[in-house]
Amino acid sequence: MTSGVENSLWTRKRFAKALALAVGTVLGYAAKAFPAVTAPVPPALAAIKRPRHWGMVIDLDLCTGCGACSVACKVENNVPMTGNDETHQGTEIEWMSLLPGPGDSTVHRRADMLPMPCMHCGNAPCVKVCPVGATYKNEEGLTVQIWDRCIGCRYCMTACPYSRRSFNWAPPQWPDSYKNYLNPDVATRPKGVVEKCTFCYHRIRSMNEKAKVTGQPPGDEDIRYLPACAQSCPPKAIVFGDLNDPQSLAAKLSKSSRAFTLLSHLGTEPSVYYLSRNQIIDEG
Repeated sequence: MTSGVENSLWTRKRFAKALALAVGTVLGYAAKAFPAVTAPVPPALAAIKRPRHWGMVIDLDLCTGCGACSVACKVENNVPMTGNDETHQGTEIEWMSLLPGPGDSTVHRRADMLPMPCMHCGNAPCVKVCPVGATYKNEEGLTVQIWDRCIGCRYCMTACPYSRRSFNWAPPQWPDSYKNYLNPDVATRPKGVVEKCTFCYHRIRSMNEKAKVTGQPPGDEDIRYLPACAQSCPPKAIVFGDLNDPQSLAAKLSKSSRAFTLLSHLGTEPSVYYLSRNQIIDEG
């Protein structure tokens, strides 16, 4: 004979099974009677979620070598001032460098100035050698850096064939008159870490957040001169955009017959293209 306790437990188990079966049946009928309706994705969110590949096109035929891009980059990204005295010579930190090109003596052409940000390579050597994952490729094709994770081994600096990374040998310093102008949207980097161009990713993030709030996707006209270097260029020689969007100006210019990339034989797949009629800069 079973005890009263056993009978009670058996009854509860049968009740639980019957209840589960009933609930499942009801939910099944409800699903058939009221099919789920998928809410349409707002255009702004769809544009943001679409796979992007940020890139830059620099027209050397338009560049005047004024240096506005380099100065704007320093101001926008809180790049510290260093390398000004003999003790710290060679420690300059530049995210956007303006390098002299070889020119063409046969036609007495002036030496071209070559603006050089980070190339944000699709096959980035710096990402492969970082032992702690402080630099990596994000979903938008950018080579990004986590300052707080960097241990300062400088393997990435050695691996970069474009020398587009700088090391902080000292704590960042600015004249007192400059401190009130530091950009609160960009974190300052401490001593002992490597830093580099980010394509002003804080502006890209702000643009995406605004699009989510307003429901209006950003147009190519809003993106072309989004980074500080492109915004400050007087002749508009620098164009930024989504290389995955065939309708963007940057994507169209990257397919131009004047377009080339630096050191293309290395297979780094740079996201920065240059335009020049004479292409006097060695492509490698």
